[in-house]
Amino acid sequence: MGRAGNGPRGRFRVHSEIVSCLFCEIVAGRIPARVAFQDESVLAFHDINPQGPVHILVIPKRHITSVLDLTPADDALVGSLLRRATDLARSEGLAERGFRLVFNYGEDAGYSVYHIHLHLVGGRKLGWPPG
Repeated sequence: MGRAGNGPRGRFRVHSEIVSCLFCEIVAGRIPARVAFQDESVLAFHDINPQGPVHILVIPKRHITSVLDLTPADDALVGSLLRRATDLARSEGLAERGFRLVFNYGEDAGYSVYHIHLHLVGGRKLGWPPG
């Protein structure tokens, strides 16, 4: 799939087709999610296909298609995503034994929802290399 460009909130363009963004639908409350944290710019919710006992996705509420679309103006937002993920790791009891934070991009990385998201995974021994 080619790189998608940002479009109106909740929609983005892939080639010539406008498609709905699953995570924007969650942000809008049209699709339910088990919310772990929320403020004016960040939403964190439990992954529906968890890869560990704890698997939370931390997303910006504003649609950003991929990490390749981030600009210097997004630096504070990305910092906020990381800070919220580490706060959640502490509150989920992961800080002592460890956890993983991952941004994915592209088909080879399994990037399937085109809205940036930070994975917080923990609660079990995580192998290296991943995948």
